[in-house]
Amino acid sequence: MRNKQQPDGMPVWFDGKSINEALFCEEFLKTHKIIFTNGAFFTPEGRVTDELPLRCEIFEELKCCAVSNIPRKISNIVELMKLAALVEDFSPEPDRIHLANGTLFLDGTFEEGKPKIVRNRFPVVYHSNAPKPVLWLQFLDGLLHPEDIPTLQEYIGYCLIPSNKGQRMMVIKGNGGEGKSQIGAVLGHLFGVNMKDGSIGKVSENRFARADLEHILLCVDDDMRMEALRQTNYVKSIVTAQGKMDLERKGKQSYQGWMCARLLAFSNGDLQALFDRSDGFYRRQLVLTTKDKPANRVDDPDLAEKMKGEVEGILLWAFEGLRRLVANNFKFTESERTRENREAVKRGNNNVFDFLDSDGYIRLKADASASSKELYEAYQIFCTENSLLSLKPRSFSDALIANQSRYHLEYCNNVTNAAGRRVRGFLGIEVLVRNNMSVFSGDPLRTCVPEDVPEEWIR
Repeated sequence: MRNKQQPDGMPVWFDGKSINEALFCEEFLKTHKIIFTNGAFFTPEGRVTDELPLRCEIFEELKCCAVSNIPRKISNIVELMKLAALVEDFSPEPDRIHLANGTLFLDGTFEEGKPKIVRNRFPVVYHSNAPKPVLWLQFLDGLLHPEDIPTLQEYIGYCLIPSNKGQRMMVIKGNGGEGKSQIGAVLGHLFGVNMKDGSIGKVSENRFARADLEHILLCVDDDMRMEALRQTNYVKSIVTAQGKMDLERKGKQSYQGWMCARLLAFSNGDLQALFDRSDGFYRRQLVLTTKDKPANRVDDPDLAEKMKGEVEGILLWAFEGLRRLVANNFKFTESERTRENREAVKRGNNNVFDFLDSDGYIRLKADASASSKELYEAYQIFCTENSLLSLKPRSFSDALIANQSRYHLEYCNNVTNAAGRRVRGFLGIEVLVRNNMSVFSGDPLRTCVPEDVPEEWIR
């Protein structure tokens, strides 16, 4: 469809001397499928991540007109087009995957062509009979334990659609040199502009980092920092976002934007939180551990490039995992190892669990009680004797309260302490050690003494 022309053959937006930018936009939008919403242009190819091709198309239309300062005209037209092509909203479509040659629906049906404007389009051609990705499967077999591969398959499939119903992020952990980063290289080829390299640490610290993940389906942290996160609310909000969320960009008013980015990290250690001891932070993690690298293994430096050649088969493999996940109501397949990994991460960041499971410091007893102060003093003794760093009193109490049902405890403000006063504490637990002041060479020493030892024994 060509632009309308005047009787003299000139476009309707050009009067022979100047360009009517508003008319140009109107005519341009009649021949180009493009909208502007959520701060970006979208076409049948997906989000426009680079405006240069759009500017080139505008230039092709303008070059027939002998006018000065065309670069400025093009910039003005692009800005004006953001208003002319503006639509109020553009919702994600979680029931389909837009590919290079058409649209694949979750029920397995495929429609060829690109008839409509979409938020995301993958640079991969769909072939229902694409060959099995032999190299990819061999690589995963050497990297992960067999029972963990279905979890990765489901997670990669989960990232193909704009949905956070799974409420999980994934961490793949190893000692180094196993080849974890090869996964990120292959996924970059599969996802194209729908994937972004990023940092979970940056997301947790920088309130502007979430806006950088808008319109993105997958954020890969290729080498996750080992420092514990000072705050976790930004990370948790991304993992659990269903619908729009508040986003901020520097120097601009915050706005509501769609957030469908999933987080995948490769690391030599665990994702820990400095202050967040809640179960919510850890239950959102799928933690896979790699196999040890064989001592005699010879690495292929071209392996990632070779696996990229199987991307059409990898797409079918991931789609199979997605359909299994959807059929299971977005509940991921988890091996016993994966569940143990998550529990180990949780316990490693919170030695209160080790304290509650210890012998000689406390006893879980239905008809017993202990004040929060007495429990914290026993916990400090436990940490001192085991060379552990103790939590602050408030964090210790919060951890006990958060896990009271797990240990059949009850938090209340009606516990009687040793002085006969009613204070805050827990029912269902008894303290077996206490602090005692001894004198040796004039220096007070803190010693740990079981409560059932007769007083005269320790004088």
